[in-house]
Amino acid sequence: MMNRLARPSQTKGENVKAVYYTTYESPVGPLLLAGESAALRCVSFASSKRSAAPRTEWKLDKKPFAEVIRQLQAYFRGELKAFDLPLAMEGTEFQLRVWNALRTIPYGETVSYAQLAERIGNPKAVRAVGLANGSNPIPIIVPCHRVIGSNGSLTGFGGGLSTKKMLLELENKQLSLL
Repeated sequence: MMNRLARPSQTKGENVKAVYYTTYESPVGPLLLAGESAALRCVSFASSKRSAAPRTEWKLDKKPFAEVIRQLQAYFRGELKAFDLPLAMEGTEFQLRVWNALRTIPYGETVSYAQLAERIGNPKAVRAVGLANGSNPIPIIVPCHRVIGSNGSLTGFGGGLSTKKMLLELENKQLSLL
């Protein structure tokens, strides 16, 4: 199963939906989960320089994230290879194209930023692809950790390079996180 398509979560004239949040103590550190009752908007590493903080209008409630947490736990046990969750990603058209392309990278495989730029039909946009990859609001579930340097090196990741390495080792069956 694949994630459902990323889409802008709100259009003009649409009522603002309540945003809920919770924290999940994952094997790679605490993760802030945020979203509407029916769609995930954000996964943020607490240890990241750019970690998200709950906004004052958000409501603390773990219930909307039961399925997200169940799937994350299965992923960390090495039992889940593709997430099937409704996502409410907000970004530019270009970012959404990159984020949807990330979701086509198979479990246990990696691609370079140049290959990802080619996949979205814009081979000269390597830097822009890198910026969009770094702005991914839902890491792990939208697997930006599967993008590496052209020379095979691990490059930038919001959760830190050690976390990126752990996720790639988990997917290559070299590590069990649970």
